[in-house]
Amino acid sequence: MSGHSKWSTIKRKKGEKDGARAKVFTKISREIIVAVREGGGDPSSNSKLAQLVQKAKSNNIPNDNIDRLIKKASGDGEKTDYEECVYEGYGPNGVAVIVECLTDNRNRTAGEVRHYFDKFGGNLGTSGCVSFMFTTKGIVVLDNEDEDIDEDKAMEDILEAGGDDFTFEDGCVEITTDPNTVAEVGKALSDMGYKVLSAEPAKIPSTYTTLTDEDHIKKMGLLLDALDDNDDVQNVWHNWEESDS
Repeated sequence: MSGHSKWSTIKRKKGEKDGARAKVFTKISREIIVAVREGGGDPSSNSKLAQLVQKAKSNNIPNDNIDRLIKKASGDGEKTDYEECVYEGYGPNGVAVIVECLTDNRNRTAGEVRHYFDKFGGNLGTSGCVSFMFTTKGIVVLDNEDEDIDEDKAMEDILEAGGDDFTFEDGCVEITTDPNTVAEVGKALSDMGYKVLSAEPAKIPSTYTTLTDEDHIKKMGLLLDALDDNDDVQNVWHNWEESDS
């Protein structure tokens, strides 16, 4: 979960939290339950579910677990109703933050999110206070750790699959596309033989905020960690320009 579209940042943050796989499964499970209830249990006719199946696979969740979850959500076994809610606010030194949640208790989640912002030098704002600074785009990430993807061939394949633009990053290829067709683009590239690490909508900031004060940097990191560790929080987007050092 990152404010950047750059996979290298996301990958690094995930690598720091290898012990959080159970939490990742909990978060994706909630999204799958909601997607199945809204659009049915067939990924071929439910693009949101198709995105989440790809997301689950990229997080090394076994196919059997994914299938069981879809069947459970399609039947009468899962009774919990999850509500979508979005919170906007500011981290230290005015960093813009958007927090997307799925919760079975809105009051609990709102209180916890507000507590995190207050504790780590930020403040929760009103709806719309920072969302205007972000644009929703589809982001598909291809594994290029071995750097064996030919750029010219990739450009042809990406355009054929429906991608709009692409960049070669550190160990991956990052593709931007329409957020409504990101699942289809990801599947098309997977069918072409590429290893798709991620294919989902992302909120990309129009401007970034750099933190130079060590206390601000520490508190911003703690705020993001606290949000990521909360089971109700699905995604956190921000415009902090993190240092690679």
